[in-house]
Order: sequence, then C-alpha cells, then structure tokens
Amino acid sequence: MARSCGDPDARPAVVAPSERDAQLGNFSAALKRWMRKELNASWQWQAGCFDRLLRSDESLHEKWLYIQDNPVRAGLVKDWRD
Repeated sequence: MARSCGDPDARPAVVAPSERDAQLGNFSAALKRWMRKELNASWQWQAGCFDRLLRSDESLHEKWLYIQDNPVRAGLVKDWRD
C-alpha cells in the first residue's frame, strides 16, 4: 500500500499490486476482513469497493492529493496536515 488517509465515510487507499492483472476487489475484501478482526467489530462493511486503475505516476500524485484533501472538503479539518 503506498498511502492511506482517514475519512468518516470511506477508507481510501492507494494500492500497488505486485501483479498487473491482480483483482483489487480481492485486496479490498481481505483488508476489510483483517480490519474487522483487529477491531473486534460487530458492524458490517458496505459491500464492494470503488477502484480505479492508474496509468501514470502523475495520475497517482493527482489522486493522492485529492484523497489527502477529503477531510478538508468534508469540513473536518482546516488543513490536510491536521
């Protein structure tokens, strides 16, 4: 996983699979299972995930900046560093 950022409505993450044709949904399902187990959670995750294949480092940087600013856009913090 390259990076992740907390968000109350989602858990966005930038992931780089070791195989180009790897199914991101498999990673998402495994991560959700692991997090529920670690948190001893009684709640259920929303089914599925939204994934996007990035084709360049520039695109990766743009998407990370967008994810990084999610808490700011949601009004949770004034600056992404908070």
